[in-house]
Parts: sequence; C-alpha cells; structure tokens
Amino acid sequence: MFIVHSTFPVPAEKAAEVIGIYKNRSRLVDNNPGFIRFLLLQTEKNKGEITVHMEWETKEDYLKWVRSTEFKDIHELEKKYPDKELAAIIPTVKQFLVVAE
Repeated sequence: MFIVHSTFPVPAEKAAEVIGIYKNRSRLVDNNPGFIRFLLLQTEKNKGEITVHMEWETKEDYLKWVRSTEFKDIHELEKKYPDKELAAIIPTVKQFLVVAE
C-alpha cells in the first residue's frame, strides 16, 4: 500500500471553511484504479493544520492519478478559489510505503 499526506496550514478561523470544501469535494479520484481511501485529518491541538490522507494500492496508481487530466483540473480550480489567502497555500507532501501491518 502507498499513502500520501498533503499537510497545509490554514488560519484557524478558516479551518471550518476548508473542511466544508473537502466534504463537498468532486470525488473524481474515487474511481481511479488503485485508489483505496481519502480522509481529511485535523490536528486536535492546532485546528488550522489540515492533512489530506490518501491510500493507494501502489505508488504507480498514485502517479497515474497525479499525471491525469482530472488531477490537473482540480488543482487549477484550487488556484482560482476566491479566498486568495487559501488559494495561495502550498501543502507539504509526504509519501509513505506501508512496510508492515
């Protein structure tokens, strides 16, 4: 299994807005080969730290998604979000290979 975390800081007062965006996400990724699960995580102590957690069967499946038109379209829309502060946030991405369960 391959896991990707995209963590980004948002102003704490805008965390609920960001969570709402993800609750209403397009779900285009859900039908991609090898996609297992999406979770949105919020740290308990810092409500402004949000992490997108995605699980994939393989790294190759994830890379196919990242190179897809749908991925590019979604991320272009994010750049056009009306709240320029949120649109300018660049996440820290970490990738993990599951080595034991």
